[in-house]
Amino acid sequence: MFNRIAVVGMGYVGLTLAAGLARNGFEVYGVDSSPTVRDSLAQGRVHLYEPGLADALTETLGTSLFIHPDLPAGLDAAIICVSTPVRADTRQPDLTNIAAAAAQIAHQCGPDTLVVVRSTVPVGTSRRTVLPALTAAWGRARLVMAPERTIQGQAMRELAELPQIVGGLDDASRNAGVALFGVLARQVVPVSSLEAAELVKLANNCHTDLIYAYGNEIALLAGAHGVDPLEVVRAANHDYPRPDLARPGFVGGSCLSKDPYLFGASAPAHTPLLVAAARQRNEQLPVQVAETVVGRLRQLRGGTAGATLAVLGWAYKGWPPTDDMRGAAIVPMMPVFQRAGLRVLGHDPLVTDDVIRAHGGDPVSLDKAFSEADAVLVLNDHPDYRALPVTTLLPGTGVRLVYDSWRILDEELVRAAGAHYEGIGYRPAGELV
Repeated sequence: MFNRIAVVGMGYVGLTLAAGLARNGFEVYGVDSSPTVRDSLAQGRVHLYEPGLADALTETLGTSLFIHPDLPAGLDAAIICVSTPVRADTRQPDLTNIAAAAAQIAHQCGPDTLVVVRSTVPVGTSRRTVLPALTAAWGRARLVMAPERTIQGQAMRELAELPQIVGGLDDASRNAGVALFGVLARQVVPVSSLEAAELVKLANNCHTDLIYAYGNEIALLAGAHGVDPLEVVRAANHDYPRPDLARPGFVGGSCLSKDPYLFGASAPAHTPLLVAAARQRNEQLPVQVAETVVGRLRQLRGGTAGATLAVLGWAYKGWPPTDDMRGAAIVPMMPVFQRAGLRVLGHDPLVTDDVIRAHGGDPVSLDKAFSEADAVLVLNDHPDYRALPVTTLLPGTGVRLVYDSWRILDEELVRAAGAHYEGIGYRPAGELV
C-alpha cells in the first residue's frame, strides 16, 4: 500500500511525475537541492515549459503535493529522478547525482521503503551504485528500475498513456513497482531485472538517434548528387510496408544528446559501432549547416564581416514545443558564426531573451529579425514558423539567404522575394554551387 511518496529531483522528469502522482491521490513530496527551484515551485511558478503542468501544480500544491529541501520521514516510496549528465571532456557518465540521491534515501528511509530509479543510467547502475548504499544502511532493500520515456511537450498525457516498464531487484520489489505504477498508467510491462529495464530506455532513445542519423545521412548524400532529399524520403516511404525513413533535421534534447554515451558506457567489452556512428553524424550536422550558411553568405555578399544572421528557433526542437536548450543546434553553431564575424539575432516563441543573450544572440521580434538581417536561419519547426507570413516579412528587406533546416517555408515565395533558399541536403538546381 502506497501513500507517502517522495520524488527526488524536480526537473522535467521529476516534476511531471510528482504532479501526475499527486493528481492520482498520493501524498507526494517533491525534493530538490536548488533553493531557486524550490522557492519557485512553492509559490506555484513552474520553472520549465510543459503543457498542463502549471494546471496540475495549481490543483495539487499544498494539498497532495509538497515541495521540500529534504526527504521527509515515513515514506512508502522514494523515486530518483535526478540528472545523469555526461562529462563534457570525456563523454563519460557522471553518476554523482544518482549516488547522492541513493545516500540521502539510505540515511532517511528504511528497508520497507520502495526505492525507484527513474533516471536514465548505464546498464548496471541501479545494482552497482544505488543498491550498495541501501544495503549498507539497511541490510536489505526493495529496489526497482522504472525508466521515464515521455517526450517533452506531451509528458503529462504520456505518463498515463505510455506503458510503464518495471524491473525489480527481486519478485517482491518488481510486484511492488507494478502496483505503484499501475495506479498511474494504463499499462505496466514487468521485465525480469533491473538491467533489462535500464536497457529498455537506452534501446528506445538510441534507436531514435539511429533513425534520425540515417535520415540525415540520406539528405547529405542526396545533396551531393543534386537530389531533393524530401523527394527521396517521400517516394521511399510511399505505401512501402517497411520502417519509414526520417526527414533530415537536428537531433537534441537531454536524452538523445547523452544516452548514446550511456549506452556506450554500458558495453565495456565492445564498442557499440552503430550507436557511436549515429551520434557522430547527428553532432556534426549543426556545424556543417553553420559552415554552409557562412559560405553562402560569403558568396552572396563577397564576405561575412559585419553581416547579420537571424536565427529562428533556439530550443532544441519546435514540435512538440519546448523551451529546452539542452542539445540545441545553435550551441555548436555559435562558434562558427562568431569566427565569421556575424552578428546573430535570436527569436524563439518559448526561449526567453535572457537565455538567448546567454548563448551569444541578440533577442529580437520576428519583424526585426527579417528587417535587419542579411540571412535567416530556421533551426526548428515550431508551429509559429510553419505559419510564418513570408510574403509580409521578406519582401523589401535585405535578406539574401533563407536556410530552412526543416523545409517548412514556401520555397517559391522565398525565391519570389529575391532570396536564395536552401535546406539540409537541398539546394535548388542551377543556383549557388
